[in-house]
Amino acid sequence: MAAVKYIASEKLPDWLKSLAEKSRVLVPVAEGGGVVFRPYAPGCQPVFGSDATAPPKGSVFPACQELFRYERGKDAEDPGKGTLKLLPSTEAEPTVVFGAKPCGARGFLIFDRVYMGEKFPDPYYINARQATAFVTMACSTANVENTCFCHWVGSGPADGAGSDVLLTPVAGGYTAEALTDKGAALLDNPALSDGAAKAGEADSVKAAAREALGEAPDIATSPAALLAAFDDMDFWRDQSDKCVSCGACTYLCPTCYCFTITDEPTGQSGRRMRSWDACMHFQFTLEASGHNPRPTKAHRLKNRVGHKFSYYPTLHEGIVACCGCGRCIKSCPVSVDIREIVQNAVARAKG
Repeated sequence: MAAVKYIASEKLPDWLKSLAEKSRVLVPVAEGGGVVFRPYAPGCQPVFGSDATAPPKGSVFPACQELFRYERGKDAEDPGKGTLKLLPSTEAEPTVVFGAKPCGARGFLIFDRVYMGEKFPDPYYINARQATAFVTMACSTANVENTCFCHWVGSGPADGAGSDVLLTPVAGGYTAEALTDKGAALLDNPALSDGAAKAGEADSVKAAAREALGEAPDIATSPAALLAAFDDMDFWRDQSDKCVSCGACTYLCPTCYCFTITDEPTGQSGRRMRSWDACMHFQFTLEASGHNPRPTKAHRLKNRVGHKFSYYPTLHEGIVACCGCGRCIKSCPVSVDIREIVQNAVARAKG
């Protein structure tokens, strides 16, 4: 295990400046009434210590991404024959995401099993994933919120899975632990010093944050319980009555990875785009014939909850496709709570 390092709060700008000389560095900043990730630059005022409104999902999987450009033309030797040239956009910029909560980085482990699989690897995602490092900040009791439930899904406020460096707030600054070789390279910086003397304090901070979450309910039976409720549309109508189908839960979720593809032609050239989509929208499964296999919000909410807590775990060794960040609860305009839905399904199965 790599030695623990320490960085004083006043030296963070020096470290960030050094990182920004080699990579794009994304930090949480206050913007438009929320906290979002933006490129670091001199004079930037990062907001560390509180959860960002949106996760760093867009750093690897952009909300709108150009896949390739295309150009149509004529064959010079056979004017009656058309040509088509494809210009792919697969290069990824070296990036460091700095200051996310651990759950924000852990969300990419759900993506990895889909986009980095052997059968259908996605070069756009893979290149961006490999070019990106995550320096996350473990939660303290000060930023554990009542919407947090990472401990429900096998995680915790200091879970380093998916992170390259884990920072823990201590008096005067942060301890820094390298969790990968990529992370160790980031810690090779004069702004950081030996942190052995702070390791005990960091362990206490982690333990207190975990204790603040309390005990997690047993949802081990949720995959079977949700399948058992699949055809009970009265149950799903009850769960979805107050939902307004805005899609905020999916756009703010660190583990939602659905998208749509569109072409944007401009004369004889154009580009193909990939953009986030939301299973909570009526148009998501609308077929050209006019038929929609998920015609109501009850059907769509059933799919969203079922995918995270039943279908995905069934396909991927029991891993729940939710990191428990609570954004879908915190930012829902009508307070739909995915925790309640899962517990209601479990209670229904018990009779």
